[in-house]
Amino acid sequence: MTLKIILGQTSETGLRERNEDFFGVVTPTDEQLATKGVLLAVADGVGGNAGGREAAEMTVRGVLSDYYATPETLGVSAALDKVLTALNRWVISQASSHHAMSGMATTLSLLVLRGRHYTLAHVGDTRIYRLRNGEMKQLTTDHVWDRPDMRHVLKRAIGLDQQLLVDYAEGELQAGDVFALMSDGVWERLGQKQIHEIILLYQTPQLAADNLVKRALAEGSQDNATALVVRIEQPGEENLADLLEEAKRLGLPPRLKPGEQLDDFEVIELLYESRASLIYRVKNLLNGQVCVLKTLQPLFVNDIESYNGLINEEWLGKRVVAHYFPQVLPVPAERRSCLYYVMSWHPGATLQQKLDSGQHFSAADVGSIGLRLAKGLGALHRLNIVHRDIKPANLHQGDDGKLRILDLGVATSAVTGGQGSGNPGTPSFMAPELFAGEAASTWSDLYAAGVTLYHLLTRRYPYGEVEPFQRPRFGEPVPPTRYRPDIPQWLENIVLKAVAHDPAMRFETAEEMLHELEVGERKPILPPPPTSLLGRDPLLFWRWIAIISLLVNLALLFKLLLR
Repeated sequence: MTLKIILGQTSETGLRERNEDFFGVVTPTDEQLATKGVLLAVADGVGGNAGGREAAEMTVRGVLSDYYATPETLGVSAALDKVLTALNRWVISQASSHHAMSGMATTLSLLVLRGRHYTLAHVGDTRIYRLRNGEMKQLTTDHVWDRPDMRHVLKRAIGLDQQLLVDYAEGELQAGDVFALMSDGVWERLGQKQIHEIILLYQTPQLAADNLVKRALAEGSQDNATALVVRIEQPGEENLADLLEEAKRLGLPPRLKPGEQLDDFEVIELLYESRASLIYRVKNLLNGQVCVLKTLQPLFVNDIESYNGLINEEWLGKRVVAHYFPQVLPVPAERRSCLYYVMSWHPGATLQQKLDSGQHFSAADVGSIGLRLAKGLGALHRLNIVHRDIKPANLHQGDDGKLRILDLGVATSAVTGGQGSGNPGTPSFMAPELFAGEAASTWSDLYAAGVTLYHLLTRRYPYGEVEPFQRPRFGEPVPPTRYRPDIPQWLENIVLKAVAHDPAMRFETAEEMLHELEVGERKPILPPPPTSLLGRDPLLFWRWIAIISLLVNLALLFKLLLR
């Protein structure tokens, strides 16, 4: 089901010399409509000379183009905030660089319609109204001073302050909803009652927009007048949520044997199976391509959480387009009879399989793996995705020499959230803060990457092996040179920094870790300082403080009794 809307838009200069209002609309099609949605924006520029118009126009043009360039995994509000923060800096820089633009700024009210939801962003005194079931509601708040003589003075606008504060709000769409975005040249003269009457009277959005502007000017508006009206004919799909709902209606295929066929795929061999999943090497009968098919064990047919995890993995995999990951291949919904997805096939083995076969990894091997892993994590984190289960079993080294990160089934992003409750990683690779209940982060991914490099070098873990359901205590990590004296100091320092107990002591980003691996022994980093007892175990620290305090008090009491 595709989002369907009808639009109307009008802007008039009125009695002013120039029109400093600016509006814009983007109505994409196909996948971009589903993933990014329709964007509508109205801005009212302020400032002398040409500044007001330029601020309004460049802000609207900028947000209309840059929003669609942000990763789909970022989330609508986060993507808008990133774009608007950059545009705010641009407007301020223009005002400070060009005398004619001094004081330029602009209000902005924008609306994103995606699937069955809307998201609005607002700063200034342009407005957004919604008509639903005959009732009109103002969805935005004017950012002006609350004094009769200062109600035209903006407290917030793009270009007004270095720190931009934008109002965001979200809600569900209903068929028949009408949204109206307008400048103060319209709403200030008409008032909410007349706006309500006009939108009810004119069912066609274009007629409604025309008459809102025409009526405002006829009743004496001294300002530019702009109105943008949109009616929701049909809400769209639920995106990932809809996929999850659809997955519940699909069955699971039986356990397949070589030579058996599932839809357009013939099974070549079973590559891997876990408690929950099955992975086959298959051949696409339509084009002969060899690929990988992943599904769930038949016993999980009623396990909604496992269903969600598989769909989440496919959805995120489609959006991670980099050679550090297998690429998800398209399978038309009408040709998929069961729950599975298909990805590219790469001959090779996981690092865990290589460890199990007795392969020895030299320091040079591990340094090279670290470089590729940092690049892959950087690509993932730039899309605002946290993997949550980095370990040798999820790192594949292809015969082509490339390292690929596997298994996004428990990954989390701003769009999908986490699948399931708690932190689902492998205990020995989980960062200390995760055992305290904190959410997984890029820092915890980098910690797992550090443990992975440590394990490849030593076949051990920096804080010892952690069993499931164990609540470990973290002291100081054992230096890997304790087990492998041949490890160069610069590599050991990088690994120890990655697995530091305190997240603030680790690498801040994958790019920082990548840089240190690239410069290596030419510019070695210092080993991280020992973690204090307070940092490692605050409860134990305060227990010792209490014991020492008690002993001191007993000593003083004993001294008093001897007098």
